[in-house]
Amino acid sequence: MSDHEENRETDAHSGTETTGHEWDGIKELDTPLPRWWLYTFYACVVIGVVYMIFLPAIPALPGLSGSGSDHTRGLSNNSERANVAAAMLDLEASRAEGFERLRGTSIDAIEDDPDLLGFVRAAGDAAFGNYCSTCHGSGAQGFVGYPNLNDDVWLWGGSYDEIRTTIRFGIRSEHLDTHFSQMPAYGRDGLLTRSEIGDVADYVLSLSGQDRPADAVTRGGATYASQCVSCHMADATGDRTQGAPNLIDQDWLYGGTRDQIVATIYRGPYGVMPAWEGRLNDTTIDALAAYVYLLGGGEAAASSPTGQ
Repeated sequence: MSDHEENRETDAHSGTETTGHEWDGIKELDTPLPRWWLYTFYACVVIGVVYMIFLPAIPALPGLSGSGSDHTRGLSNNSERANVAAAMLDLEASRAEGFERLRGTSIDAIEDDPDLLGFVRAAGDAAFGNYCSTCHGSGAQGFVGYPNLNDDVWLWGGSYDEIRTTIRFGIRSEHLDTHFSQMPAYGRDGLLTRSEIGDVADYVLSLSGQDRPADAVTRGGATYASQCVSCHMADATGDRTQGAPNLIDQDWLYGGTRDQIVATIYRGPYGVMPAWEGRLNDTTIDALAAYVYLLGGGEAAASSPTGQ
């Protein structure tokens, strides 16, 4: 008989026998579990055994079910992977007619067709949530370094066709037809001194009406004329053929404070957007392009300049 068994006694207050365990004057009572709890436990064991028999349950047992799988299949041969695949096929089939109507349709025709417009909004929203929201945000509001898609400010053009081209080929991606441009890292590569970069930042801020020191603006304007005009144009309205942003509209991709502008000039940002051709089918890209176009109102093809 163990020491604990020798120490068993009946508790004077509850009338329940103790287990013989005692700690700091507190004695453990040997209270039996409630019957309802025991019956529930036994029922769960039975349910678990039945589940193991009928449904996939035991992993890491190659060939146990005779199918060469790495888990038991169960008598029902149920597979959630197969169920999901079947559900995806059903979803694609239900969308097939809408995608077929979308193929080759102009944005004007989409906007004039309420049913197709509703389909584009739903399909585009789903695709955007799956593939684009990680960078652009669930509401397409963007973040520092990731464009806001609601504001109708476009680096590479805002017509339906231009947006579709951007989605298809990406920006500075590995696709041969990708949009490509590169802003020099003026500070990191030693092209300009820190004081020259600061002067250019002051000059750029002055273009959007901010009050900056006159002498710094003058010096920065001279540096801008020699270093920046070829991409951002003499009037600083940018060039969409190069993805060079407008510097006077107070819309800043990498931040609009003086420190953020200095950092942008210093390091020469190199944002990359993946090419979705080959990852998404053509009609999904069409739906995404239409969805993004409709977020900010987009631009008519005739009013989408290649350079300003």
